[in-house]
Amino acid sequence: MSYEKVAQINTDKIIGTKQVLKAIKNGQAKEVIIANDADLHITSKVSRLASDHNVPFFYVDSMKKLGKACGIDVGAATVAIKQ
Repeated sequence: MSYEKVAQINTDKIIGTKQVLKAIKNGQAKEVIIANDADLHITSKVSRLASDHNVPFFYVDSMKKLGKACGIDVGAATVAIKQ
């Protein structure tokens, strides 16, 4: 998973840990992207839930770059691509 792929998706992404967790639980997430430099306490919940629901998840290096790829001015710890 690359930042470019996230940047190319215009409307079918969910940004933010709370919304990503909700999307996984509701079966809306096709795949999840997690920033390696985000707090492990937060990201471990997302990776565990994604695993439990058989949603593939990938890691990227930087929250700041992930946020920028999503078109926001702040870092993003997690992003989900919608079904």
